[in-house]
Amino acid sequence: MKRIFQIFLISVSILLPGCVTEFVPKTTADSEMLVVEGLVTDRPEVYTIKLSRPQHLGLQNVPRPVQGSVVSVSDDSGQTFQFTETNPGTYVSDPSSFQGKLGHFYTLHISTDVNSDNVKYESYPMELKPVPQIDSLYYEKVNLVEETPNTQLQQGCNIFLDTWDPSNNCKYFRWEYSETWEIHIPFPVPNSVCWISSSSPSINIKNTNVLAEDKIVRYPVSQVSNSSDRLSVNYSILVNQYSLSEDEYRYWEKSLNVSQQVGGLYDIIPSSVSSNIYRLDNPNEQVLGYFSVSGCSSKRLFVKDHFTGLFSPYTNDICISDTIYGSPSSPIAHLGTSVWVIINHPLPPPSYRVLTRIKDCYDCTLRGTNIMPDFWK
Repeated sequence: MKRIFQIFLISVSILLPGCVTEFVPKTTADSEMLVVEGLVTDRPEVYTIKLSRPQHLGLQNVPRPVQGSVVSVSDDSGQTFQFTETNPGTYVSDPSSFQGKLGHFYTLHISTDVNSDNVKYESYPMELKPVPQIDSLYYEKVNLVEETPNTQLQQGCNIFLDTWDPSNNCKYFRWEYSETWEIHIPFPVPNSVCWISSSSPSINIKNTNVLAEDKIVRYPVSQVSNSSDRLSVNYSILVNQYSLSEDEYRYWEKSLNVSQQVGGLYDIIPSSVSSNIYRLDNPNEQVLGYFSVSGCSSKRLFVKDHFTGLFSPYTNDICISDTIYGSPSSPIAHLGTSVWVIINHPLPPPSYRVLTRIKDCYDCTLRGTNIMPDFWK
């Protein structure tokens, strides 16, 4: 009997994988929530408010932009500043007429068209608090993989910052960064030098409540690994520092906890993170996101160093597809559509052309821009 039961279990284990189908729960509770991203600072810059709705559960996690809304920000002196929709769901301010001021309170106003109804949302008034300067921003080279007889040394760098508020008024901090790096294609192609930029993908926050003074030392902003070509030529990072209220700090803290969990159906969902935005005629309706108001201080760091063991997307093994010998005027099938010349050697002996099937190896503007940024050194 025991033997029969074992055979039964083995048979079931073999058959089960072929019977598994994906289960996508039918739920629309969170898919129509309004998601708000917005920040107003004391900098003379364009402020952006983004409105979207979450994608339906089980579908690709791409937000659905909320278009055609009326968006404005008012202050405690009675002024109202209109935002203009420049891209679907993206609303921007006019920097010539609106700049946040320290000590003032700002309120976000949103009117959306839902099923031909004008639905209004509003934020709580948020004070624009000052933020101290970033004292220092620096990097330290780190060995990611130690050199052994069988492995090559692989290096990256850790980026840290120090900051201090001598007045002890700023207890809660948040940081965002944008990074830019220079790339060189090692072939004589028209666009061989470009610059790529990207924004910080993670949430960086810290509070100093348990410290004797508002002083932060060696806060780890980012680690630049060897898995990309960020450090291959020159690299730069710009860090923005913001001051937070305790409520906003709790919002980012909860958002950080959510982002660190696997996005399963029964994990903490984003709707468990409280927003400072509410629907006027139904304050109990859940709204996602936060309208941030803060002073901003910035510091830029350049990393010009040599790092060993970096990944390169432009090695011969990756880029070179074929070599054609003969007259430099002979035609090449599919030239400019699926193959490109990255080396042209017309002088004998012998004449040849090196081809690639990866357009990125021919034109760096597919990854970035060939226009040098104004801040580049």
